[in-house]
Formats: sequence, C-alpha cells, structure tokens
Amino acid sequence: MPQNYTPEFKKKIVRLHEEESRTYKSITAEYGVLKAGISKWCGELRKECQTSPKAKEEYNSMKEIAFLKKRWHSLQRKAIRG
Repeated sequence: MPQNYTPEFKKKIVRLHEEESRTYKSITAEYGVLKAGISKWCGELRKECQTSPKAKEEYNSMKEIAFLKKRWHSLQRKAIRG
C-alpha cells in the first residue's frame, strides 16, 4: 500500500539530500523512504523551481548552503593537516 507523505516531509527529505549531501541510502535507512521516492521528489522540486519564483529561490538557497558546507569542511581538513 502506497504511503502518503506531506509536502513538508517531502521538502525535508529533499533538503537532506541537497543541503546536507545525504545519500539516498542513508535517508532510506533513517526514514524508510524508498530511493525512487527521494529521486522523484528531488525531480519535482527542480520542475517546480522552473515555474515558481519562491520555490526557485528556496532551491537555490539549498544548493548554496550545500556548496558552502562542502567548502567549509574542505577548509577545515586543510587547517587540520597544517
């Protein structure tokens, strides 16, 4: 039987994947959501961003946060190595 998820939950899952660079596998293990569902929701959000300025801004913010987190971790590793 298919599970119904709220839009808020779907966005949370997309954020985990996009902002935190979480893998589908780790999200599936923690939340029990199928990989196909995560992939579909990520695709839907991208499509929504093409038509909704607010959604596009939100998605761009997610991408920027993900980039900055990766950059921060990279700089931390370099600082530790000296």
